[in-house]
Amino acid sequence: MMFPRYYHYIVAGLPDMILDQKKLSFSTAEFRNELKEHLHPDDYDLVCLLFLPADNSNLLNLLRKKKEPFLETGNYSMKMLEAEINEPSDLPAYMQQFIHAYKFESPVFHGYTWDDQLAWLYYDHMLQTDNRFLKEWFTFDLHVKNVRSALNARRYKLSTVAAYIGNNAINDALKSSTLTDFGLSNEFPFVNELTTIDEDGNPMEKELAVDMLRWKQLDELNTFHYFTIEVLLSFVIRLIMAERWIQLQPEAGRKMFREITENLKKSYVFPKEFNI
Repeated sequence: MMFPRYYHYIVAGLPDMILDQKKLSFSTAEFRNELKEHLHPDDYDLVCLLFLPADNSNLLNLLRKKKEPFLETGNYSMKMLEAEINEPSDLPAYMQQFIHAYKFESPVFHGYTWDDQLAWLYYDHMLQTDNRFLKEWFTFDLHVKNVRSALNARRYKLSTVAAYIGNNAINDALKSSTLTDFGLSNEFPFVNELTTIDEDGNPMEKELAVDMLRWKQLDELNTFHYFTIEVLLSFVIRLIMAERWIQLQPEAGRKMFREITENLKKSYVFPKEFNI
């Protein structure tokens, strides 16, 4: 049995890393570099998994020969990705599989866009991790994305043939149910919250509400984790969310930050036996 590693001094300092109204006090890339200095290599590898979406975007842009800005938040340099596209060997297996499929125009999932195929492979990769927190988080995150796709398809009367990523019971219900909650809310209460959020006509407010729902789920998943890698993984996810809002819509981001700053102060109150 593997015992958890504790990072008391890092976690105890998290409430002091407060977001101001205009920017983060540090970037996710800077925080990742800080963690690299202090985490066990196996735990740091888990942190790196959270930055793979940036690598996915960079990989797609290079394969398509699009001159989009290279995202420096990924794990791999442009030089390495270009070398891997020519001869895949060191990237995660799902990325190597995607490169082969793209180069030979042989879809992994027929009927899906290349973006969605890579996203599907990434979620499959994350759901195979041995870390329970990451597995539960990415399961939830995938369900949220798919339910939102179903709500959009229903609202705009779109085809749902290739709307959902993954093979699971929720997707089966999304494809077939005509009920308001797709018959899922008893088992998955967040579905009702998503349907309520979807009624808001303001796209930005809707997006913000979904991120706050995701934030709340992170709190729930971390209820019984104290000073472990799970707390730090949760914090990295929050930072990525916050950085996205700064870039997406600063005004909406400021509204979000007022709420999440208070949550930060409350999220790391530990039982007395963990006092240091």
